[in-house]
Amino acid sequence: MPDSKPDAGPEPSDEARLFTLFNEIGIIHQLSSTAFERVLPHGLTQAQFTVLNHCVRLGDNKTPAQLASAFQVTRGTLTSTLQRLEAKGFVEIVPDAKDGRSKRVLLTPSGREAAAACIAAAAPILTRARSALSRSEVEGLLPVLTKLRVWLDENRSL
Repeated sequence: MPDSKPDAGPEPSDEARLFTLFNEIGIIHQLSSTAFERVLPHGLTQAQFTVLNHCVRLGDNKTPAQLASAFQVTRGTLTSTLQRLEAKGFVEIVPDAKDGRSKRVLLTPSGREAAAACIAAAAPILTRARSALSRSEVEGLLPVLTKLRVWLDENRSL
C-alpha cells in the first residue's frame, strides 16, 4: 500500500509567502512595541524613544521635516512628539544657522541618557527573549531582515 499524504493543496505563491512574512513581522512589531513601551522610563512613548534612538544612532541636527520623512509621519505628528521631548529636556529645537525659517533638532545630554535608560529598561525583556531564539538563529536572521529593511527604505514610494 503506497504512502498516502493528505493533499496540502497547491504550493503558496511567492506573494502569499511574502504576505505571511510581512504579517508575522507586523505581529512581532506590535507585541514587542507594547512590551517595550510598558517599561520605558521618564513617561516616554514608543514614538518618543524612536526619535531619541534615531538621533543617537544616526546623529541629530536634522530638521523636523527630515525626521518626519525618516519616520514616514506627518510634520504635525512629529512636531507634537518633538514638543513633548523638548518639554522633558531631551531635545532642543533651535533655528537653523543657515536658513532662519527652518529649525534643527538637537539631542541634549539628558536625551542621550534617556535613550540609554530606555535600552537598559528593555534588558529584562531581551534576556527572556533569548530563550526563543539561539544566538546563531539571531545572527542568521539579522542579515536577511536588514536586506529587507534596506529594500523597503529604498522603495518607499511603492
